[in-house]
Amino acid sequence: MPNVSRCTWARSELSIPYHDTEWGVPLHDDQRLFEFLILEGAQAGLSWETILRKRDAYRKAFDDFDPARVARYTAKRRERLMADAGIVRNRLKIDSSVTNAAAFVDVQREFGSFDAYIWRFVEGTPRVNKVRALGDVPVSTPESDAMSKDLKRRGFRFVGTTICYAFMQATGMVNDHAVTCFRYREVGQA
Repeated sequence: MPNVSRCTWARSELSIPYHDTEWGVPLHDDQRLFEFLILEGAQAGLSWETILRKRDAYRKAFDDFDPARVARYTAKRRERLMADAGIVRNRLKIDSSVTNAAAFVDVQREFGSFDAYIWRFVEGTPRVNKVRALGDVPVSTPESDAMSKDLKRRGFRFVGTTICYAFMQATGMVNDHAVTCFRYREVGQA
C-alpha cells in the first residue's frame, strides 16, 4: 500500500506492517494482551522499533508469552534470559516480566480473564480520539492513570501511566490513528 496515508510514525519495514495490521485493533486475547504488557514494559526508555526488531526473540525466550509458564521461571531461567542477546537484557525488566506474569495469572483467576479486567478501564469500548498530528497524542489519560494505579496495587511492575497508555493504544483500547490515516475508520469498525 505505497500510496496510502498513514500515521507519521509508521515508516520502516517493521513499523508499517505493525501499524497496518495490529496497532489500535481491539484485542481480547489474554496471551496477546500479556505479550503487549511485557513488550511495552521492555520498551521503556527505548524505541518501539527496537522492540519490534526483538519481538520474535521475545516470543521464543518467553514461551510465546504464556503467562502461566513465565510465572514459574526460576532464578536460573532468568539468568539465561540475561544472556539472551535477542531481547533487552535489563534485569529489572526481566524480573518484572516474571512478577507481572504471576500477577496476570492472579487477575485471570479473579476476573475470569485478563481481558475482562483490563477493558473495564474504558468501560469495554475503545476510546476514539481525533488526532491530527503526532503532537496531539497524549502520553497519559485519566484512564491510563487509573490502570497504572490498579495494576501496581495488584503487584505489577513497569506499568507507569505512560506505559499503560501505550498498551491501550497497541491493544485498541484507544484509537489514536490520525484522522487522515487509512486505518482510522477501519479500526473504528473492528
